[in-house]
Amino acid sequence: MSIATTGHLAKILNENQETLLEGWLSGMLSRLVRRDKTSEAEIRQQAARFLPLVANAVEKGQNYDFDTPAWAEVRQLLGEISAARVRQGFSPTETATFIFSLKDPVFALLRQSLAGDAEALAAALTDTGNLFDRMGLFTIEEYQRGRESVIMRQQQELLELSTPVVQLWKDVLALPLIGTLDSARTQVVMENLLEKIIETGASIAIIDITGVPTVDTLVAQHLLKTVAAARLMGADCIISGIRPQIAQTIVHLGVNLEDVITKATLADAFLVALKRVGAAVVRADQA
Repeated sequence: MSIATTGHLAKILNENQETLLEGWLSGMLSRLVRRDKTSEAEIRQQAARFLPLVANAVEKGQNYDFDTPAWAEVRQLLGEISAARVRQGFSPTETATFIFSLKDPVFALLRQSLAGDAEALAAALTDTGNLFDRMGLFTIEEYQRGRESVIMRQQQELLELSTPVVQLWKDVLALPLIGTLDSARTQVVMENLLEKIIETGASIAIIDITGVPTVDTLVAQHLLKTVAAARLMGADCIISGIRPQIAQTIVHLGVNLEDVITKATLADAFLVALKRVGAAVVRADQA
């Protein structure tokens, strides 16, 4: 790639910024499926910041190697734009449109500027096209990275929300579980339960598995680990929600729950817990 090739693009960008900006925005906005996701003023501001950065990178680096330090500011801006598009609900294609929409007005000006030099025009179009393709792919990569980060954060938040520890009585906690237990969720369950035991000084923790669809060897092991961890903190555990199918499965798997109190319902487990802490609930008309 010659310095002359990069010089053509730098000249186009520096001398025609207003023309490029209007042509670029026109093409970009026409390709957006929903314009309400972000304001036109915000898109214009991003585009106005982008053009000088690209021109400066071309002049400073004297090449189209997008991964070099000369393009650091361009990469940073594209990263910010891609992250914003993730939050605003854009698709990867709409995000990449920010770059690809600039091709047409740039190519038109290159054809006009190099109309008398077919060889230089061909080289400029090829090199510029490759550069824009690389920048477009970069926006998609950044979008994907941002999307994965959002998904991971949402999964963590859902894990925390799906494992609430409730204080039913003085010294009695309840941990209702809904859904499948895996290693990651068990870790969250254990951490939340232990923190609540420390916070309240509870001596009994009821782990209710009514909402757990199936219990296999792995789930049973996770439950036993949670029980063992709670005991190390000075709290005994009662497992409730043992349905007939789950009881048969536990017996079939040979899981040893002999030293763990189990009950069919949360209400039954609560009564046992109250007795263990020396409390009782009576009807008002029987008091």
